[in-house]
Amino acid sequence: MRGQLLHRDTKTQASDATLPLPDICLTAFKLRQQQHDEAEAAAGKAWHETGLVFTTRYGTPIEPRNFQRSWQTRCEKAGVTPITVHDARRTCATLLADLDVHPRVAMQVLRHARFAVTMEIYAQVTSTKTREALKRLGDSLSR
Repeated sequence: MRGQLLHRDTKTQASDATLPLPDICLTAFKLRQQQHDEAEAAAGKAWHETGLVFTTRYGTPIEPRNFQRSWQTRCEKAGVTPITVHDARRTCATLLADLDVHPRVAMQVLRHARFAVTMEIYAQVTSTKTREALKRLGDSLSR
């Protein structure tokens, strides 16, 4: 199914629960809502209401290949390395771990049903955190 556009239910009912967003995300969604409203007004009768947040200029779902091309272009313009959506989830897990967020909370944020998936597959330990832990360990042993 790779590269195909799928619109389906989430895997579990828990995945449908409301999740509060950081302010930076809310700001981005407000901007996106303005763009959506402008596109709808410009499209007029050609607009197709789908209830999706990110759409084509006519309100239809974005095809995966087109999304990928657009994403690649935006990343190049910004001078950042492109990552996949899956990589973004891993980054979120790793950032939460770096912020010392309890693993069960990270599991809830990522909507994982199993703790092991969050901690063993998604969350990576950064070298900074490793150095900090070893320094703390050394400090505690030298007392």
